[in-house]
Amino acid sequence: MSEPAFFSPEWAALVGEALNAGPAEPVRAGKLQEYWDLFDFIKSVYPASWALGCRDLPAEPGPEAGAGSGAGPAYLNVSWGGGSVTDCRIIGPDEPLAATYVLAMDYAGWKALHEGYDAQRTVMYRKILLEDGNLLEFFKSIYFFVECLSVIGAVPASYPALVTA
Repeated sequence: MSEPAFFSPEWAALVGEALNAGPAEPVRAGKLQEYWDLFDFIKSVYPASWALGCRDLPAEPGPEAGAGSGAGPAYLNVSWGGGSVTDCRIIGPDEPLAATYVLAMDYAGWKALHEGYDAQRTVMYRKILLEDGNLLEFFKSIYFFVECLSVIGAVPASYPALVTA
């Protein structure tokens, strides 16, 4: 079985499942239980949604291409409620964004995250930027977001090669 294409509907479905499952046990073993208690508490009451964009998503040929047809940014829309992901899907560049927080990162940043680049550094070094939403409210639950971003980065996907002109 091949990996789903990055930013495809199949990949988004796997991301939703992975976020509901939460960080893997080896990841949890590396931090204090109090940290995970706080993570689990925030997850249980988190009411927000994210639109996580890829600014320069390469187009993929064929009918199974993801939302990134080269026409503009695509977004992974993740909605939370009742301690779980209630919706996780790809939104194309022509669809309206109705997320609490809109963040975006370049394709190279997404690929680096997938290849093991640290999610905390991704946020700290401004590889992913908050483009819309209340900055203070967003950062009140930044550790929850960072752990979720790490989970997203670990979801298997095939990344198309960038074509340079």
